Amino acid sequence: MGGLCMVLTLNSPEDLVTQIEQLILIEPRFSLIYARAGVPDLRRQKGGFSQLMRAIVGQQLSVAAANSIWAKLDQSKLTSAHTIKQATDDTLRDHGLSKQKIRYIRSLIAHDIDFDSLEQLPDDEVIKTLTAVTGVGVWTAEMYMLFSLGRADILAVDDLAVKVSIMDLLNLTTRPTAKQLTTLTSHWSPYRSAASFLLWEHYGWLKERDAVPM
Repeated sequence: MGGLCMVLTLNSPEDLVTQIEQLILIEPRFSLIYARAGVPDLRRQKGGFSQLMRAIVGQQLSVAAANSIWAKLDQSKLTSAHTIKQATDDTLRDHGLSKQKIRYIRSLIAHDIDFDSLEQLPDDEVIKTLTAVTGVGVWTAEMYMLFSLGRADILAVDDLAVKVSIMDLLNLTTRPTAKQLTTLTSHWSPYRSAASFLLWEHYGWLKERDAVPM
């Protein structure tokens, strides 16, 4: 399943099933979530410059707002490093990008990442490469690794849904910090991406369960 760096990856629903089964051997409490949720959607994305740029555009925005801005950029073909280099900041602002987001995207261009080479790098090197870009934090890098590179050992410890779901799964009385989560879940490695997918499914179920009837 791994690439040249021998990392474990998730490339198909069959891979995910195998890794969920291994995860349940480590943490049997996932079996209840799996029985209820079934096999989650991998939600794989193509990756590359435009995918990471889209992640930057969507930071701290609603899905609707992010999609609206991206649609304008896409319509004007302003989603590649080449076309953005030719565009002025005023043009980008006219398409809905803030001054801060423009700075982040210019930084992404300046770093000239070889996205194909990321396939061969270990997880820590991918995070180091992506977070060198201004405006790209660890969470954004992890989401790229999970959905675009298919890395199998990614648990987004800064993700609210993951925190809430782990609280319920492990019967914790307080919401854990990212550092505490990393310690609590270290033994789930190398199947933490399978855990992430199940935890997101569980979060959706928790929200429905706790919804107040109209």
